[in-house]
Amino acid sequence: MIPRYSRPEMVSVWSQDTKFRIWFEIEAHACDALAEIGVIPKEAAKTIWEKGGAAQFDVDKIDEIERVTKHDVIAFLTHLAEFVGPDSRFIHQGMTSSDVLDTCFNVQLVRATDILLADMDALLEALKRRAFEHKDTVTIGRSHGIHAEPTTFGVKLALAYAEFDRCRDRLRAAREEVATCGISGAVGTFANIDPRVEEHVAKALGLKPEPVSTQVIPRDRHAMYFATLGVVASSIERLATEIRHLQRTEVLEAEEYFSPGQKGSSAMPHKRNPVLTENLTGLARMVRSFAMPAMENVALWHERDISHSSVERYIGPDATVTLDFALARLTGVIDKLLVYPERMDRNLNQFKGLVHSQRVLLALTQAGVSREDAYRLVQRNAMKVWEYGADFLTELLGDAEVTAALSEAEIREKFDIGYHTKHVDTIFQRVFGTA
Repeated sequence: MIPRYSRPEMVSVWSQDTKFRIWFEIEAHACDALAEIGVIPKEAAKTIWEKGGAAQFDVDKIDEIERVTKHDVIAFLTHLAEFVGPDSRFIHQGMTSSDVLDTCFNVQLVRATDILLADMDALLEALKRRAFEHKDTVTIGRSHGIHAEPTTFGVKLALAYAEFDRCRDRLRAAREEVATCGISGAVGTFANIDPRVEEHVAKALGLKPEPVSTQVIPRDRHAMYFATLGVVASSIERLATEIRHLQRTEVLEAEEYFSPGQKGSSAMPHKRNPVLTENLTGLARMVRSFAMPAMENVALWHERDISHSSVERYIGPDATVTLDFALARLTGVIDKLLVYPERMDRNLNQFKGLVHSQRVLLALTQAGVSREDAYRLVQRNAMKVWEYGADFLTELLGDAEVTAALSEAEIREKFDIGYHTKHVDTIFQRVFGTA
């Protein structure tokens, strides 16, 4: 985790202190279940909770033990025994390390996802507010980066809202995917631990029992989880890229907020660069990069190997911490985004009516002109605008073949901007449930 791109709440999910506390809770809940079914004394389970729950685990001490044992869970259990005393012999009865590690990892992913879902809610709120603010702010839509037909800036933001609303649904599904508990012992057969222990621990931690595991929880779950984070990151990059394009000097229809005292360039004092959205583009690349190793983790040897372990120690914290930061940064960008309707209007009219070419084309076909001829007539007048800066309406009115099919009033009517925005309310109703 890089502190520059980290926020404290998400970082704390992945801290060593948090991890060891979850490890203890898994072991203690398992002891409760073992006591309930008569495998260990109830007083022992009570002692484990009392003494272990009050313990202040020493991360450095655990690391010191691990340097000898070369095994992190054994190092933790050795340290825990120092607090619990003789009853520590009942801890980890019939369990294997993966029962602790995998269940803990899933608890952390669930907690991380709850933070990400809250981030998503904040982003959606900002997008909705700005979408309604600019619902009727007409701007040019572009395809291939070239002027196409009019839309509104609110529709652009409504599109982003709908996309991130889908991302939220995917995150919730991803949370469900990894919210499983595996307490099934060596090779997953429950030979030395009763399945009721797994059920108890799962319920206590807000998880569900893994239906069938090997010695590890199946990693297809995690592959789907990190792939989902990659999709969310891609949506972040899509919106960030849109803003970056709109901030280009030649366009300048929207711009990141430039705070007092901010500097854009060490060499050029005039610069106001889209640094936040460029940063988001880079962060999205990193989050997506974690999806592939998660997929490669699915194929483990037989009932268990640890080739996935080192991968997950990286990607669990890094993917969620980075995405948390990115979502919060994007929310800030949208919240303070500077929007320039006058510039949008100027750009819209830069090519003197060309954006209405399709309406003229359709009108000619409806007037009886073949599509091929209609396209030829409209295009030859449009090219004069591109090449000589002519006025599209003037050229059409001066074209005898066009006026033979359409009256002047019919041609002029095709240049109504309002025609292109007449269904904006319908779009907003579909996205937000209200217009």
